[in-house]
Amino acid sequence: MTTLPDISGHCPDHLAAVRDAFAANFVDAPDGLNEQGARFSVVIEGQTVIDIWAGQADAAGVEPMSERTLVPVFSTGKAVMAILMASAVERGKLAYEEAVAALWPAFGARGKDRITVAQLLSHQGGLSGFSEPADPAIWFDRQAVLDRLAAQAPMWPLGTGSGYHPITVGYLANEVFRLADGRTMGRALAEDFARPFGLDLWIGLPESEHGRVAALRKPAKATDLGAIDAIKKAAFLDKGSAPGGRGSAEWRSIEIPSANLHGTARDLARILGVIANDGMLEGQRVLSPTVVAEATRERVAGQDKVLPFVMSWGAGFTRNAGLDIFGPNPEAVGHCGWGGSCAFADPARRLSAAYTMTRQSPYLIGDPRAQRLIRALYAAL
Repeated sequence: MTTLPDISGHCPDHLAAVRDAFAANFVDAPDGLNEQGARFSVVIEGQTVIDIWAGQADAAGVEPMSERTLVPVFSTGKAVMAILMASAVERGKLAYEEAVAALWPAFGARGKDRITVAQLLSHQGGLSGFSEPADPAIWFDRQAVLDRLAAQAPMWPLGTGSGYHPITVGYLANEVFRLADGRTMGRALAEDFARPFGLDLWIGLPESEHGRVAALRKPAKATDLGAIDAIKKAAFLDKGSAPGGRGSAEWRSIEIPSANLHGTARDLARILGVIANDGMLEGQRVLSPTVVAEATRERVAGQDKVLPFVMSWGAGFTRNAGLDIFGPNPEAVGHCGWGGSCAFADPARRLSAAYTMTRQSPYLIGDPRAQRLIRALYAAL
């Protein structure tokens, strides 16, 4: 007989189906992906209505998941990156339609002078990876990455569609943000959101917090990218397409807004509430409705050149239209991360939610464990 997990946190009785789905993921998950440790949180109109966690945080299975356990969420952090960029637009530091090269002249080399901030954020810039393979240690040298990408020619012509930038978009957006704002995204997240609102979210994790990080179990099989070409190889498969060679402690400590945010599901759901509630975060105005609309509206749509999906991109957000992974509202936005995590906002319901886990799956988007939870949530509402 399979034993159901001990679930901590809170879930109201009228949403008990969500708790049941969460428990089922530990004993009878789709594709045999039974959870090792997981958390699911839902915020409606600024109030955390569900926050549940269970399982183990360490590889040995002796350290339980707790309210303070941090999980690396990889590309799910791009949703936070998009909010930070929107905050710079709100404060007049940036404009979505301005050319990146206006702030960063070196970026305009080799035909990139017309790429706008919004096009960069919506994966249209043609820089999904390095055009020539690099040493994986290059990612630990921010300036080397920026110099190489600024000097690189786009891999496809501007205006011919999107090609997901798994890691590079974080370095590029962080540099644009830094030039406009004077701070890095990691510092701005801490000063403008984490400390004022009590959010346990980090881009660049101090060594003092490393002991709270959950151990991940990597996917048992490779991700299906469809037919492989040079663009997909540069993004995901070439030597040097991802950081390596320096150890997890150094990787956690550097700032990669596109790839190494550490946090909790509760606080990912809370910060996505900015988008779910027309720019309000727990009673405070953070973004105007106009900027929220500009951040989330469709910037490009069609078959992505890297992901094997027809995608609709906002200014940094994955849009739900056509994917139906963030509930039934096509105007919902969010992001998924390597291994299965996700966070999203549904303005129609004034709802935001996040799922984090320690057992990774090969799904690029729409992990079936998260989908089970999201379906149960909407059915119960």
